[in-house]
Amino acid sequence: MSVQETAAHADAVLEEILSVVVGDRAVLEEVLAGMVARGHVLLEDVPGTGKTLTAQAFATALGLEFSRIQFTPDLMPSDVTGSYVFEEGTGEFHFTPGPIFANIVLADEINRAPPKTQSALLEAMAEGQVTVDGETHDLPEPFVVVATQNPVEQEGTFELPEAQRDRFIVKTSLGYPDQSGTRELIDRRAERDKPDPTVEQVIDLETVREIQATPETVTVEDPLRDYIGAICRATRTDGRVEVGVSPRGVQRLFELSRAHAALEGRSYVVPDDVKRVAPSALSHRLVLDAEASVRGVSERDIITAVLDSVEVPAMDPSEAAS
Repeated sequence: MSVQETAAHADAVLEEILSVVVGDRAVLEEVLAGMVARGHVLLEDVPGTGKTLTAQAFATALGLEFSRIQFTPDLMPSDVTGSYVFEEGTGEFHFTPGPIFANIVLADEINRAPPKTQSALLEAMAEGQVTVDGETHDLPEPFVVVATQNPVEQEGTFELPEAQRDRFIVKTSLGYPDQSGTRELIDRRAERDKPDPTVEQVIDLETVREIQATPETVTVEDPLRDYIGAICRATRTDGRVEVGVSPRGVQRLFELSRAHAALEGRSYVVPDDVKRVAPSALSHRLVLDAEASVRGVSERDIITAVLDSVEVPAMDPSEAAS
């Protein structure tokens, strides 16, 4: 599939989702870019901002099988992965798949479950498989986890382990709707007797797979590869950061930059692609020191400062496209 066809499909998907989800198109583009890059997405927001609706809308528009897991303090790892059940008739154990076996899995309020259960997702997110009682089971392809979490300051939440945060290619926030969005929500409630708008399927499973293959054809010239590396290295030398971007994070920034270019209909990456996706691709991978946390410095502040400090390579679009 060409990048132009990919961009057209992406635009149709986003328009369909925006017909139902009241939100910022730029944020939805980040979510879609994460999916196109074969990654997992973390949405952090206060309750009631449409995180669950957004995940469901993407699954429907993309024509993918959807599953929802409500994370709670008593959720067990087997409730996520599935387990072996004994059949009296045959005298044998057979595997009963858990809700993790779907194309798009909504891990709702993931940080309300204890770390042991949160870690049950790690193998699935990293390897596309789960291991239960020593037996490995492959997950569907494509496989995307869309996890939602409430801010850690809220009662009953747990901090996600650093290793698990690093598995998400994107962390973003839907935020509160603007003035027109708020009015639209009120108008929908006022007309409750009328059917709510619903998302229709736009593309199918095979098309999604073709779209996910498109970024592999996108060119990233040497100066931009060095630029991506320089940004990630700069996070490790910032005095306010205890742990900078990991080697995995470097690769994910590269992948997400290519996906963003493909969604824009370009067969090559430009510096603006990298700068556009860097905050959502990198901020959740940082661990700040105690002083920075006390002073209210955010991870996104660090990424913004890094982007301002690293020299942007001069690119000739005609050479990049060749």
